[in-house]
Amino acid sequence: MATTMTSWELFEDLRAAQDELLQATLGRGWRPTGRQHYSDAGTAVWTPAVDISERKDAYLVTVELPGVKADDLEITFEDGLLTIQGERHFAHDSAEEKMHRTERFYGAFRRSITLPNHVEADKIEASSQDGVLQIMVPKAPEVRAKRIKVRAGQGRNALKPGAAAKNGS
Repeated sequence: MATTMTSWELFEDLRAAQDELLQATLGRGWRPTGRQHYSDAGTAVWTPAVDISERKDAYLVTVELPGVKADDLEITFEDGLLTIQGERHFAHDSAEEKMHRTERFYGAFRRSITLPNHVEADKIEASSQDGVLQIMVPKAPEVRAKRIKVRAGQGRNALKPGAAAKNGS
């Protein structure tokens, strides 16, 4: 099974998008409404769409997985790599129904996302509702933004070690 890697680097994301576009125009099985491609072995694989956002205290990974049950998902975090894998089962019995068109993707998938080093792996949480998986990845406290007070009117002397204690600040 192929693994799709998602990077946090802007230029790496741009390169990956260019590679994906090139594969889509040259490869077989590309559909503008979904993300399916062929592995080196020639088997069709699909990857769910992912959004990654950032708050002051955490990263939020949102994955579109309609038709995938929570029991069919496995989420792991190892060496800075968040991996989401699972399977969407084909729900129709071909003996009883004749399919005229199949545009949705089925089968196993794996999506891996490289996360920054400053996350609290033991506090990662995931929930799923209405076909949307949300994974909250908390940031470590030491990397959260810190507000720095600016002391006015003290010039260069304020920046010397111990100057704040001498000036009563």
